[in-house]
Amino acid sequence: MSGYIEGVDREQVTLFPERLEDWIGEDHPVRVIDAFVDALDLSDAGFDRTTPAQTGRPGYHPSVLLKLFIYGYMNRVASSRRLEREAGRNVEVMWLTGRLVPDHKTIADFRKDNGPAIRKACARFVELCRQIGVLAAGIVAIDGSKMKAVNHRDRNFTAGKVKLRLGHLEQSAARYLEEMERTDRQEQSQATLRKIDHLKEKLARVRQEVQRLQGIAKLLKETPEGQISLTDPDARSMATYGKGTGLVGYNVQTAVDAGTHLIVAHEVTNAVHDRAQLSQMATAAKAALKCEKLDVIADRGYFSSTELLACDEEGITPTVPRPETSGNRKKGMFVKLDFIYDAATDTYTCPAGKTLTYRYTREEKGLMHRRYWQNDCQFCRLKDRCTTGKERRITRWEHEHLIEAMYARMDEAPDMMRVRRCSVEHPFGTIKAWMGATHFQMRRLKNVGTEMALHVLAYNIKRVINLIGAAPLLKAMTA
Repeated sequence: MSGYIEGVDREQVTLFPERLEDWIGEDHPVRVIDAFVDALDLSDAGFDRTTPAQTGRPGYHPSVLLKLFIYGYMNRVASSRRLEREAGRNVEVMWLTGRLVPDHKTIADFRKDNGPAIRKACARFVELCRQIGVLAAGIVAIDGSKMKAVNHRDRNFTAGKVKLRLGHLEQSAARYLEEMERTDRQEQSQATLRKIDHLKEKLARVRQEVQRLQGIAKLLKETPEGQISLTDPDARSMATYGKGTGLVGYNVQTAVDAGTHLIVAHEVTNAVHDRAQLSQMATAAKAALKCEKLDVIADRGYFSSTELLACDEEGITPTVPRPETSGNRKKGMFVKLDFIYDAATDTYTCPAGKTLTYRYTREEKGLMHRRYWQNDCQFCRLKDRCTTGKERRITRWEHEHLIEAMYARMDEAPDMMRVRRCSVEHPFGTIKAWMGATHFQMRRLKNVGTEMALHVLAYNIKRVINLIGAAPLLKAMTA
């Protein structure tokens, strides 16, 4: 007796079940993948080779490869080579694919060549969730997250980076020349000669790097976006909140149902900020949910007057905190919110009780703004806390009532931002944990979009299984 749990003798004959079906439970998640793909109209979605070729070697049916990818992304296996290995040793994958083992190039080419169709399949699952009642048109939270591309920061260039590196190289070249002069004045020997040769090699490499960077600097002048990424040309250098935590990657946008945390719409962009993404994502979420009106919550990075107006025109009610762009509050001075607007008289009342009247309207950056002020500010006892000019002027956007209504909603429901944070950040955290250190394996915006669609589809399937169970979902899909 060893005192430990003993394993089975390797020489012992074992009778495994004769059917793969016996290994897979009735409510196993792979059955959900199988039923979902079998119910898809692959030809309508646009998948290649849905009709077999009349000549040549037979190929794999697209449903087999799609099932393989969905399983892989649900189980943190995104590499085509790893999927090939799983197909040959994983009983669940054997059941799913009928013991077919496609080679890794066939697997990789399927993902690369069927991007739009894979994105339609992802949207189809959201539609399925809506049809079976898992999704209800309530509140949607929108957020973006920066995700790493296959492009190191040293392989991304901006004018500032090139200038900084050239400065470092010039310092290195000057240091090598100085060292060569000092060595040359010493007594000549084999050691000093070898040192000089070594310094000459270093200097030649520095000059070669300078020429390369100068060439990149010329290309940057011709690049509208002011960035060049050598490994993934579509990736962009993006700042994040933490100091020194910037990355080269993509800005992934998601619209998440606040009740279920399901991703109802997503988009991969290389825009470095979120300011112009609100109406596009909100409209996509509204179309996915097929509702006439929709409430949308986003953080202050999405605040844009034109985006708020675009949402309102589409029947979407956005709630986005306005960022504090003025430094007056920190100085103890009055800000615009301290001035009360009266719509009946079209006037503002200042903290001192004086009335600011309408003066004129002018266009600023495509928006029409009305200007208000009154002429006796210089005699006011509160002037030092109000303005450093002759009078305090207030600017009002022609659709300012949309912003005022938004403030009123935030006052009535002060926990809105907490709901946003708890809803939309949960899927990002889960998917990033699945992805690992480098979030995307593919290059170019369209291919990264395909990869993200697979991540979203896998996340949504897992999420619905957690919400209602695999058996009810299977029943709903086969009904």
